[in-house]
Amino acid sequence: MPSRKSTHRSPARFIARTLSCAKAAPFPGFVEPCLATLKTQPPAGARWVHEVKLDGYRAQACFHDGRAVVYSRGGHDWTERFRPIAAALTNLPPNGFAIDGEVVVADEHGRPNFGWLQADLAAGRHDRLLYYAFDLLWLDGFDLRAAPLVERKRVLAQILDKAPAPLLYSEHFAIEGNAMYAQACRFGLEGVLSKLADAPYRSGRGESWIKTKCVQRRKFVVVGFVPERASSIAALRLGEMRDGKLMYAGKVGTGFTRASGADVRQKLQPLSRPRPALEQTIRKPGTVWVEPRFAADVEFLEMSADGRVRHPSFRGLSPLVERQPPSPRDRLSASIERAKAPRPTASPRAHSSASIPGRPAKSREAHLRARSSLDR
Repeated sequence: MPSRKSTHRSPARFIARTLSCAKAAPFPGFVEPCLATLKTQPPAGARWVHEVKLDGYRAQACFHDGRAVVYSRGGHDWTERFRPIAAALTNLPPNGFAIDGEVVVADEHGRPNFGWLQADLAAGRHDRLLYYAFDLLWLDGFDLRAAPLVERKRVLAQILDKAPAPLLYSEHFAIEGNAMYAQACRFGLEGVLSKLADAPYRSGRGESWIKTKCVQRRKFVVVGFVPERASSIAALRLGEMRDGKLMYAGKVGTGFTRASGADVRQKLQPLSRPRPALEQTIRKPGTVWVEPRFAADVEFLEMSADGRVRHPSFRGLSPLVERQPPSPRDRLSASIERAKAPRPTASPRAHSSASIPGRPAKSREAHLRARSSLDR
């Protein structure tokens, strides 16, 4: 990774020292990140500002002693995985900084897509990576964590004013939380991250950052379960109809109580079958596969790129309202029963051209013979 040695005194140093509560301090290295507390509703009031909750990998972008380093949420050096981001950091004007942010890959509508991010990293692809910076912890010899959030972000915005791609500033909005949340969900985003405007940066989970996720809810076909003890379940295997085929949609392992887990197990156990009632081949050791006779009501964040539910939670079980396509075993049984059934003798009248307007009798006979061969 290219390094940069500064030959000038950065103007950012003078900006940093003017912030209230900023104090001179050496480069801190990796800083344990501030974590948000999950709530069902965003907070209200003028003290809060709101950002789009980004669906990606948390990352700390640092520059010190001429070298850029990108740390993961756990403090691991991921500079090599995020090479374009690290390279762009060397072009920022300050001589040293520690920035908190998120690495994402955006879909065709500009929405962060976690599945695409995972796929790109697995394939070693870097051209779609973006780094959204939303906090500034240290700048040119000054620790800024005790300064108010909006002051830290004001300085961060100045630093990133003409930042090269893929570095971006994560804007915040001083509007009502519910209005921000409604807009985020309407656009298909992950949710809202609300922050106290005057709060310092505190490592660990706390109440100064609140996250509210946009939740989807729908029913999935139950195709199996993972047993837990003798009478409960650890998770349900889910299926979903896609293009007329029952395909695997992941599993749900949260949201069960002891009573509901036992009730679901009691209903599903008699429906066990040797193989999954899915159109694709799938191996899930420890799973009890069942006939697709029940639907699971599931809350989830989104569907991954490979069609699996993300962050699901079980909300209830009900019989399938619409009859699902028969399983291969059911189709075989029905075919055998049809073959055993006596076939009626066709009358001359049935073969007449009058039975199907505009069709000759010979064509009608050929149709009956073809249908009889399919039944066998």
